This record gives sequence, structure tokens and C-alpha cells, in this order.
Amino acid sequence: MKRIIMTFPDGKNKVLTLSYDDGKIADRKLVNLFNHYGLKATFHMNGGLLDQPERIPSSEVSTLYQGHEIACHTFTHPTMARCPEMNIVEEIIEDRKTLEVLAGYPVRGLSYPNGSFDQRVKSILPSLGIAYSRTVNSTGSFAMPQDLLEWNPTCHHKKNLLHLATEFFNLHKTQYLYMLYVWGHSYEFDSDDNWDVIENFSQMAEKQNDIWFATNIQIVDYLFAFQQLQFSASGEFVYNPSVQCVWLNVNQHVIEVTGGSQVKLN
Repeated sequence: MKRIIMTFPDGKNKVLTLSYDDGKIADRKLVNLFNHYGLKATFHMNGGLLDQPERIPSSEVSTLYQGHEIACHTFTHPTMARCPEMNIVEEIIEDRKTLEVLAGYPVRGLSYPNGSFDQRVKSILPSLGIAYSRTVNSTGSFAMPQDLLEWNPTCHHKKNLLHLATEFFNLHKTQYLYMLYVWGHSYEFDSDDNWDVIENFSQMAEKQNDIWFATNIQIVDYLFAFQQLQFSASGEFVYNPSVQCVWLNVNQHVIEVTGGSQVKLN
């Protein structure tokens, strides 16, 4: 019997993703920093608040965030658990519509504004085209998400980031998948005068060669592509019906299963 397990691209078993809310002017500096060190981030934005003072103007969105992910944060940033269902639908759909015009692709991610949600809110999201939503409930762990509509991050960048990063970078057990998920607001680096924290973190991350740097939606799509793989009963071959490439570890050998291909698992 073959031992077949999922890996991240190129056989890696660790992933780093970053998530920043509100689309404030400080995103410019943060995006440039991430670009310099080769990191990937998701930026959650309020379509109804664009072009207000201290916010990234709509004319700049498509170019500034190129290479990263633009995602929803609702249209006007309400406390969602207190909203009627009609408003929840409007807030997300209008945010998607506005951001998709600027992004040029389907916007399928969300972070809960004010960290507010309940089961009623969660149950509505799939019908609105939302594939995942991030909470503000930091776990301090490196576990993969169990519920993508209640995706708990590892930490806010204010909370022991460099300590947790060092712990994450030193993980080496390949039988597990590990994720470091950092969230926050870019303007906090200005108000706290601690841009050195995220720069030091980014410098540390750049030196790691065993980590996949990914946006939130890239992780979601990769997990979905793995779930769609069609394995033969014997485990001798696998068919990948999606366009997304998936990497597998088969008896300690890394195999890439390209999109639309059938591959022998030798």
C-alpha cells in the first residue's frame, strides 16, 4: 500500500499568509515591504469607504495590490451579528461588486468587520460567493483551518509575532502541515511606531526556503484542488480534474500532479 499525503507546492509542508484590514494609506508602505521580501498578503477592504480621507483611493487599488489578494470587509464595516439578513446580504454583495471592478477577478474572501459574526452570518456566506472568512480570534497555533468560514489566525502582529515566527521557522516534522497566519491593520504600525517589527519579521521569513508564501485564497483553492483529486482504488495513479497543480508525497517522494492530467504514482 502506498503512503500518499498532500503537501504544499514543491513538497513544502509549511505555509505563511498575512491578512490586513481596512485599506488605509499605510497599506502603501506595507505592500512595498512585502513585495521587497517576496511575501504574499490578503487585503480586506470596504468598497463603500474607498476614496475617503486616510483610505487608499479606488484609482490606486488595482496597481497597488497587484500580486496580492483583494478581499471583502463589507461595504460599510457594520457589526454584522447585529444586522438583519437583508443588510448582511447587501453589505457583502455591494462590497464584492465594487472591489471586483477594481480587482478584475472574482473577490471570494472576507474578514468579519469588528470581528463580529454568528452562525446566522456564516450560513449566508456560501450563497453570496464567499469561500472563507477570517476572524480576530488568534489561536497562537500553527494548525490548518478546520472551518474556512471561521478561519482563526495564529496571531495579530502585536502579539509575540517574532517569538511565534521563530518557533514556526524551526518546525521540521514533515508528517504535519503547518500554517502561520498573521493579521492586523497597517495603520497600527504608524500609531505604534513599530514598523521594525514587521520588517524584521519579513527579513526572517525571506531567508526560509521551506515555506510556501501564499494569499488566503491561494490556500483555499489549493485545499479544494486536493479534495477534487480522483485516486484509483489501487493507488497506482491519480487524475486531477482542476487547473490547479497539486503536489503529493508518495512514499517519501514528491510528485506534482498538474492540472487536467493523470499521473502514475510511482
